Amino acid sequence: MALHWKLVIDCRDPHALADFWAEALGYAVEDPSGLVEHLLGAGQLPEAATVRHGGVRRFAGLAAVRHPDDPFDDFSGTGRGRRILFQAVPEEKRGKNRLHLDVHGDGELEALVTRLEGLGAELVERVDQGPAGRWCVMRDPEGNEFCAA
Repeated sequence: MALHWKLVIDCRDPHALADFWAEALGYAVEDPSGLVEHLLGAGQLPEAATVRHGGVRRFAGLAAVRHPDDPFDDFSGTGRGRRILFQAVPEEKRGKNRLHLDVHGDGELEALVTRLEGLGAELVERVDQGPAGRWCVMRDPEGNEFCAA
């Protein structure tokens, strides 16, 4: 039996990073506003644990993106498929990632790199291993490494 999973990325600003990755991957930013408003109304969530982002009330320390074709819960906005959750942590990123995303474009590598740079990514290194492949090592706006291929 296959398990449900999500990739969780620690970060300083989960909403900005979710916006970046949603745009970079063509994913949808999850909208938890129904759940947040319900919890606020029931007194189960303090106002200080929320933030207004994208015109709706969201959890302050969490944001997620999901593949637009995957199912999701209408009430909570939670995806039930391919998702990435960004959670706020107090410390800055240190050292190299032990896990990273590979972003594959449909066309020319340079066009993909240019598009990602336009969204706030930084090009770190170009790798050319001949027949084994070409890719670029990049960093998202918080410095998390990923590869564009």
